[in-house]
Amino acid sequence: MEPIRTASVQFCHQPGNKAANLAIIADFADQAAAKGVELLVFPEMCITGYWHVRDLTEAEIHSLAEPVPTGPSSQAVRDMAQRYGMTVGAGLIEAGEDGKLYNTYLVAMPDGTTAKHRKLHCFISEHMASGDSYTVFDTPQGCRIGVLICYDNNIGENVRMTALQGAEILLAPHQTGGCDTPSPKCMGAIDLDLWRNRETNPEAIEAELRGPKGRQWLLTWLPARAHDNGIFLVFSNGVGIDDNEVRTGNAMILGPYGDILAETWKAADTMVIADLDPAERHECTGQRWIRSRRPELYAPLAEKTGLEKDTRTVRFERSSDQ
Repeated sequence: MEPIRTASVQFCHQPGNKAANLAIIADFADQAAAKGVELLVFPEMCITGYWHVRDLTEAEIHSLAEPVPTGPSSQAVRDMAQRYGMTVGAGLIEAGEDGKLYNTYLVAMPDGTTAKHRKLHCFISEHMASGDSYTVFDTPQGCRIGVLICYDNNIGENVRMTALQGAEILLAPHQTGGCDTPSPKCMGAIDLDLWRNRETNPEAIEAELRGPKGRQWLLTWLPARAHDNGIFLVFSNGVGIDDNEVRTGNAMILGPYGDILAETWKAADTMVIADLDPAERHECTGQRWIRSRRPELYAPLAEKTGLEKDTRTVRFERSSDQ
């Protein structure tokens, strides 16, 4: 791995308005280039919009979807990457060559090449399919990068598999925080008026973004993913009103010890930047733990227990005692 200046962006997308969202992405790319950023990470499905998709018909989703990487949105991101000599990642809905719809994350590189990851645990719509493979690739800047989208990162096995394939940096694009969830100690809805009044009362909304519905929840698990696998982790998230919920932003870049290298809790579209130093990974805890593995003991991890359920069921189910 070579040293690389990295930026994570949070922004409030416009549902279904790809042109407006790409304009925001282009503006941040311009800002990032001026600051010497070489790796720029945007949120999950930020090009097409996210939470409103759950209410769309299959035909309506198809109208938003594009082939990746040959569609116009992919080409726009690819053009930015080449123009600025930067690796750029952004999420959208993919019209797959197999006829299926996917929650996909495109990564465009400065040499014109691209990579894509299809979310492994897609639950936004019954009309969208889940991916079936991990995504790890090399960039022209000399880094090996992996991608996991939102819920993919909640499953520890996914991060470990990505690390075992050599990922040094994990891109973790999200649309999360402020979610209505069955878990009594996890997240929870945020009053939309707090966001609407953010300019007159920023303290109120930022208290929510920093609290258990946002940053505090993230810090219960996100640093562990970086630490336990000895990887850098770039968390990019939506911020602000996303249909009937408020995303909490908290754009964050973590080091291989789970330490926070850069973060924000601003109630605004913004970007954080950190220089990733490969020396930090040398003999870090997670790397040593990976070398201490005993795979001969782990066969049951690949066997079904009977407890498995579709992600949509697990994500939204509420226990009978609630």
